[in-house]
Amino acid sequence: MAGTVAILVARLIFGGLFVMATTFKFIDTPMTASYIAGAGFPFPLFLAWCAAIFEIGLALAFLTGAFFSEAALLAGVYVIFLAFAFHGPSHWEGNQAEFGFFVDHFTFLAGLLFAAVHGPGNKLVLNLGLRQVLATRGQAA
Repeated sequence: MAGTVAILVARLIFGGLFVMATTFKFIDTPMTASYIAGAGFPFPLFLAWCAAIFEIGLALAFLTGAFFSEAALLAGVYVIFLAFAFHGPSHWEGNQAEFGFFVDHFTFLAGLLFAAVHGPGNKLVLNLGLRQVLATRGQAA
């Protein structure tokens, strides 16, 4: 029982973080775009919308359990990309707090990798994943 509760709480935390990040992007998309532009990326408004949509998908996967392991791996790549793009070594010289933000992304990655390997648990889960979908298609052929 304790393991099930821990897994559900972890899923709520992962999902909640991406819901919160998406909410901020939708509340002030131009601000997000300016932050992206400040990091030197082209098409900042387009990228802000892409990030918001991607984060909605991650939140749904974490909260429902559907494609959970795949989402955890994608989120891990995304989190490390964000670490280097927005908090990497070029940002440390002017603000030492950026190093702390950078390192925090790696602790988040550790949790995501653990989640990817262990899956969403067996409670409150939509049992969908890439393996299941491919296996189902293989059986139908």
